[in-house]
Amino acid sequence: MGLPLLLPLLLLLLAFLQAGRSTKCSSKLGYEMNQPEQLSAPEGGSVQIPFSFCHPWDLPSVLSVSISWIWKKFHGEFIYNTTPPFIHKDFENRLSLNWKNGWSNGSLQISNLRREDKSLYFCRVHVTTRNHGRQEWQSIPGTDLTIIPAPKKTTQGPTTAAPTDGLRVSGDKRSSGSWPLRTEAVVAVALFSAVLKIAILGVTAYLLLKRSKGLQTNARAPVRK
Repeated sequence: MGLPLLLPLLLLLLAFLQAGRSTKCSSKLGYEMNQPEQLSAPEGGSVQIPFSFCHPWDLPSVLSVSISWIWKKFHGEFIYNTTPPFIHKDFENRLSLNWKNGWSNGSLQISNLRREDKSLYFCRVHVTTRNHGRQEWQSIPGTDLTIIPAPKKTTQGPTTAAPTDGLRVSGDKRSSGSWPLRTEAVVAVALFSAVLKIAILGVTAYLLLKRSKGLQTNARAPVRK
């Protein structure tokens, strides 16, 4: 087999070997879990908590990898687990993990954030190897998530104008308007109208009575010859 045929095979083998190892760890132990120390998101919104991890083993020697999330404290409650599948009751229909087996990084998304979600969140990785059994590690400080309260909605009620005494004022001008009169004014006007009508009827009756008496007097007077 000539050199031109061996060179592509060597490059392919080198690429396979490089892809078979996880990201190089900077710690002396060879295990790392990285998360942002602090994040903030608004109430009712969503947030993604990114994570990345590494280990010293080749991928062919890794039998399985699973991801878990813990909240409140380092040895707190589990809120999410890939194997076996689990989601905490307080986070039902609100958690989704953007990660696939073979990846060394991903993110946890929390939707419809509540004020009670303010807490510490820790990502833990479980690795089962062919020669070293089951190993697991997680972030020590975790991610401190702060929830920004949603602004309170203010409702403005209907405004009422102060009553005026039959006048509507616009600027410096006053004109008779359509504002209703007070009860006392209405009663006074009605009483005045009634008294006026009675007086007119009384005068009319008096004049008619006086006129009829005059006619009767003229009719009884004797006729002189």
